[in-house]
Amino acid sequence: MPKMKSNRAAKKRFRMSASGHIKRKKAYHSHILTKKSQHRKRNLRKPGAVTASDAPRVRRMLVG
Repeated sequence: MPKMKSNRAAKKRFRMSASGHIKRKKAYHSHILTKKSQHRKRNLRKPGAVTASDAPRVRRMLVG
């Protein structure tokens, strides 16, 4: 039986934290930044976490 492949797109978008949670980048920080406040843009720089309901699906994509 061949080896399972991990989802390469997911590999580029998600990282595992030391505590086992899955980190992700927040949306809305790539363009049209002039109308967004500094406070909002600063918060978008911080990593987000994948919700508990999506975590098993993302973990499956990463492990492969």
